Amino acid sequence: MSASPDLSSAIADSDAEQLRKLGYTSNFNRSMSLWENFALGFTYLSPVVGVYTLFGLCLAAGGPPMFWAYLLVGCGQLLVCLIFGEVVSQFPISGGVYPWARRLVGKRWAWMVGWIYSIALCVTIAAVAVGAGPYLAAMLGFEPSNNTNIIIALVLTLFATLVNLSGTKVLARIAMFGFLCELVGAVIVGVYLLVFERHQSISVLFNTFDISVNGSYLPAFLTASLAGMFLYYGFEACGDVAEETPNPSKQIPVAMRMTIYIGGVAAMFACLALILAVPDMQAVIDGTDKDPVGTILNNAFGPVGSKMVMGVVMISFISCVISLQAAASRLLYSYARDEMVIGSRLLKKISPTTQVPVAALFVSGVLPALIIILGFFLQDAVATIVSFAAIGIYLAFQMIVLAALYARLKGWKPSGKFTLGAWGWAVNIGALVYGVGAIINMAWPRTPDAAWYINYAMVLSTAIVIGLGLLYMWIAKPYDHGKAPAGDAWKVSR
Repeated sequence: MSASPDLSSAIADSDAEQLRKLGYTSNFNRSMSLWENFALGFTYLSPVVGVYTLFGLCLAAGGPPMFWAYLLVGCGQLLVCLIFGEVVSQFPISGGVYPWARRLVGKRWAWMVGWIYSIALCVTIAAVAVGAGPYLAAMLGFEPSNNTNIIIALVLTLFATLVNLSGTKVLARIAMFGFLCELVGAVIVGVYLLVFERHQSISVLFNTFDISVNGSYLPAFLTASLAGMFLYYGFEACGDVAEETPNPSKQIPVAMRMTIYIGGVAAMFACLALILAVPDMQAVIDGTDKDPVGTILNNAFGPVGSKMVMGVVMISFISCVISLQAAASRLLYSYARDEMVIGSRLLKKISPTTQVPVAALFVSGVLPALIIILGFFLQDAVATIVSFAAIGIYLAFQMIVLAALYARLKGWKPSGKFTLGAWGWAVNIGALVYGVGAIINMAWPRTPDAAWYINYAMVLSTAIVIGLGLLYMWIAKPYDHGKAPAGDAWKVSR
């Protein structure tokens, strides 16, 4: 049931006044409902993309107990999500992590957060777009190759850009469509596998199949836990479109938590169904069956049915790229509005017809496309660049968690419509401990026989990104160009 015109007008006036008090005005169209905002975060998280892409790798690394990683990582990321909810409730500003960092700590910290996260998003867009290639090949029945994957990725990136350029309403509808397709598809496929293709008992979730590293199962489980760590970070996208959502102080924290709850349950259900449908678990662990997802779907649905399932997977990839690009463009727009980046005058412009940042969207399509094109010539280099995708997002997230803790030490008391109250300190510290541990786990070298630049690809790519950012900050001092409020979280009251 929609709100009355008078109520909608009052909410719009209140939102505009809140934004004005925070130092901004907005030309965005506040047309994104709670469920559409949630759908954006859900399709960014994309449980189908996350589970299907890493299932075989993580099952081989840690066996069926890898299932529990989704629960543990989900609980850890929920702590981060709760902190984000407090921050966005007080500072519902487009761009997410960048403006939050600006208010919680200051301009320099915010610039580095924006730098790291924008690169991580562009790399993630490229990685997800390239990852769609094999699934499209399976759906259409041709053999995937590096070149065909790159061409598919470029077409997908172009399509995502065109969708995003169409406006917030189109973005919201596509996100909602993607969410429904992904959720319904995951449920139907999962139920069918559990009812008709179950080859393992539930006890297999506790069977390590004698997998060990130096006599211990823990390192193997930590490797397998990457399945969850590459999944649970879509909730931030809900805050990226804060100025396109009515009553964002109340709605966005709810949408963020829904992303974790519903996305996490969907991912765990999909993973459980796949694990119990594996016909020969030892073959996966031994490496004999290198594509257990393909094996399961072909056994369960046959050639035609499996292609239909791949169609649902492709919709998930497409909606994921669209949502990622939307988040990247709002971050870039927010960066430009505060004059923190070259070309700010152009990048901060909002189209009067579609009410989206056209130039920022264009850049958010071109940069991932350039990374994708590099794959034609420097495949190993692109693999190293792509390794930064997830760790860059985690690093940016933890910079916000640390910023919130810093602001609390300075006297910040969250004053939005959502606060943790007395639990704030405990949740903040817990989120930081979890996040630092997750970053160490992701970056830990696990291929000692490989070349050093492959073994330390995440560390190397992270060091390069941070080093270049610090160098540019030192030379150009971009953080000094804008006059927007900064470092005032503990001074601002609603």
